[in-house]
Amino acid sequence: MGSCLHQHDCEEYECAGDWSLYKNIDITGVTALNETVEGSAKSVFKPWEQRSDLSTVLASNDDDAELIVFIPFTTDVKIKSICVVGGVDGHSPSKMRAFLNRDDIDFSQANDLTPVQEWELAENIRGELEYPTKYAKFQGVASLTLHFPSNFGADATHVHYIGLRGEATQMKRDAIANTVYEAMPNPSEHKYTKLFTCLI
Repeated sequence: MGSCLHQHDCEEYECAGDWSLYKNIDITGVTALNETVEGSAKSVFKPWEQRSDLSTVLASNDDDAELIVFIPFTTDVKIKSICVVGGVDGHSPSKMRAFLNRDDIDFSQANDLTPVQEWELAENIRGELEYPTKYAKFQGVASLTLHFPSNFGADATHVHYIGLRGEATQMKRDAIANTVYEAMPNPSEHKYTKLFTCLI
């Protein structure tokens, strides 16, 4: 399991959830391509403590193992690691590819473009494994697109949980656009202008 930023065993202290980005995900904006049930991708994002709950599932269509999941955030984030809990009996995804700040990735592009990072996955039924990112490349992330191109041999791919760990900037992405910087103050716009005039 990926380590946290503390000097102790996270499993013993149960602090792994402190770094979860679950609360920073715009769940309403989560979408998936090739999902059997429309909107089911939203259900696999849940608190860290619920990662072993297999009652929710994102399933690909039969005879087509590929899935693409688009994950927007409410603030820019830095992603440290990713945890994926897949299905049993070969239904777990066997590979994961990540694209950043793209909302237009389809299967054609996912297979043609070079991802920011890709991982060979293990069958992680209990949510005990996390896959570290190339952290320097996962800064200022407004959205994350995950491509699961294959599984361990089943007709369809099942995902029960996707967890992201890292840090949020705590700033809305459009905050700077609404800020007015005054390089040279205009005296006529300030209440004390007349007072200065009288003293001259």
